[in-house]
Amino acid sequence: MAEYDKQAARSYGMGASGGIINLVTRQPSDEFQQSIRVESSLQPDELGDTLGYNGSYSLSGKVDAVDVLASVSYRNSGISYDANGDVVGFDNTQGDTMDSDSINAFIKTGYNWDDQRLQLTVNHYLVEGNNNWLSVDGDIDAGIPTTAIETDVPGKSPSNEVTTINLQYTNEDIFGQKLRAQVFSQDFAGTYGGTPSGTFQDPAYGEVVFDQSQNNSEKRGLKLTLIKDQIAGAPVSLAYGVDLLEDETWQQLILTGRAWVPPTQYKNIAPYAQAEFTGIERVTITAGVRHEISELKVDDFTTLYSYNGGQFVKGGNPEFSETLGNIGATYEISDAWRVYANYSEGFSMPDVGRVLRGINQPDQDVETFLDMQPILTENQELGVDFSVEQFALQLAYYTSDSDFGQRLALGSDGIYSVKREKTEIDGVELRGQWFASDSDTLEARYAYTDGRYDSDQDGRVDTDLDGRNIAPNRFNLSWARSWSDSFSTRLQANWLLDRDFENAAGDVTKEFDGYAIIDASAQLQALGGEFALGIQNLTNEDYFTYYSQTAGNDIRNFKGLGRNVSLSYSKVF
Repeated sequence: MAEYDKQAARSYGMGASGGIINLVTRQPSDEFQQSIRVESSLQPDELGDTLGYNGSYSLSGKVDAVDVLASVSYRNSGISYDANGDVVGFDNTQGDTMDSDSINAFIKTGYNWDDQRLQLTVNHYLVEGNNNWLSVDGDIDAGIPTTAIETDVPGKSPSNEVTTINLQYTNEDIFGQKLRAQVFSQDFAGTYGGTPSGTFQDPAYGEVVFDQSQNNSEKRGLKLTLIKDQIAGAPVSLAYGVDLLEDETWQQLILTGRAWVPPTQYKNIAPYAQAEFTGIERVTITAGVRHEISELKVDDFTTLYSYNGGQFVKGGNPEFSETLGNIGATYEISDAWRVYANYSEGFSMPDVGRVLRGINQPDQDVETFLDMQPILTENQELGVDFSVEQFALQLAYYTSDSDFGQRLALGSDGIYSVKREKTEIDGVELRGQWFASDSDTLEARYAYTDGRYDSDQDGRVDTDLDGRNIAPNRFNLSWARSWSDSFSTRLQANWLLDRDFENAAGDVTKEFDGYAIIDASAQLQALGGEFALGIQNLTNEDYFTYYSQTAGNDIRNFKGLGRNVSLSYSKVF
């Protein structure tokens, strides 16, 4: 739930990614409007434990120059079973969305005057497990899946709690330019489940130490952008500004009161400029530059006893700076054909917490520790789009390379560590649509990704990235049909394709046996609202997940969800 969720990725704090989908991009309605939605989900063969439900209420409207959009939702999640009727194993340490309760409250309100707008957005989200199910290890070699039994689970419940506040000001005409200003804050706390992990052991706290950790992050930031169109009457527009960020993150073992990750203060200032040129018919050229200035502050600290007896690490205040560029071009060959190419450079910090807590060698200091260096990536993309009345096609090829990248590695005790290595990732994505009639749309998608890293530090990538670090190759086929103005359906098949993962010697270290999942859904306008029926894994396919096959262990050898049915009703009034 807090650090790794096998059903939904959510993590916050320095070096993290992901987020919560909510109503940020939705605009308030012109007239006062309310909506409700209720939904239940279950697995037909296991009605009792699998039943979950959620409900939401939202309102929207405008009064003169003031508008508001607000919603609140609650979800209770049941237990999931695989196609054989066995409980899909819990991840008690990282947390799980099964057997949990969540609440999401959101409000966005704005005030408009002249060419200006002031908007405030507040979002609070909490998900918490109920600690009613305990994981039972599987056996990868024997093909035995991880399951769970119903019993009291020791320790505090895993949870994620995040509050985000965002204040935006826009002015469409200030000295002939457009202004976009935004200040934001985010407070996050993620509590992991308890475990007697070897990482937590210390003779000073007893023979066997049961502990659990909590990650905390506080972010504050400012984004300021000015936009100037048609500079000096030329077909050139310019967007320029600055981004500011402060992030303080720490992680502690809450049952014994020990510090696992020391408080880290990260500051970043990034001025930038982005230009667009449209002076050539059917051609658009963009180019930009961004200068990253970062500072990291860490006080002296000592790692846990399990890291080779506990290592004293001298704190420091390392600073990093890098100038990044990007350039891209789009050419509309005709009304039907468009080609494009982009090159960009990226800058990000590694997962500082995992890097610092894992130091197990003496005489290290933050100022000179190589693994603290930023991740610099070079990204390239080439693509072509084709669109006519009945057909649409998009093809893209991309690469993302880093001379000193980041790879997540899972230890035998289930704790992740960071490896800093040269990485190269490339892939192809293909999407085709056929609008067969006014009522029927057929769509096919194919995605291929290849990733390798330098395992022996000789400057050449030689080993395949695994399922913790790279997405599966997949093919998707769907058919959507509107049978009438009030009734529509969608049928979708998703194939995850077979794949072998090789090491530097060319030996296969992991084999992924692909699988196909078929989903179906239907929507019916009735009783003043809309009913929606969804069936996931229609054929009740039995399979081990991509993660389990490519990156799991006996603790996390999860089967996939068996056939699952959801039914919802929504109404706008």
